[in-house]
Amino acid sequence: MEIKPIRTEADYEAALKEIEVLFDAKANTPEGDRLEVLSILVEEYENKHYSIPHPDPIEAIKYYMESRGLTRADLEPYIGSSVQIAEVLNKKCPLSIEMIRSLHAGFGMLAETLIQPYALTQ
Repeated sequence: MEIKPIRTEADYEAALKEIEVLFDAKANTPEGDRLEVLSILVEEYENKHYSIPHPDPIEAIKYYMESRGLTRADLEPYIGSSVQIAEVLNKKCPLSIEMIRSLHAGFGMLAETLIQPYALTQ
């Protein structure tokens, strides 16, 4: 297979098959270099055609808390009082820029996820 831009689904499928053949290639060999270039091309194609949207920011926070065994009290340094935390998690109040910055810096949560728009409840 000639290495070229991946423009169609057929090009994409051919590149995936070639990657499968080269999967165990050693780095810094012609096969390893080919694998690396094909992987970059496939990743770019997938980002363009199969992108996964960011999750709802509040659902992401809840998932983060659950997966790490955190409580609402653990959010206080990043969001504020227990009342503010309840309002944010119940979507009564939006995340502020400062809250987003704090969650990003303190927990390493992706700012790109936290800044996504979401609907507030009444």
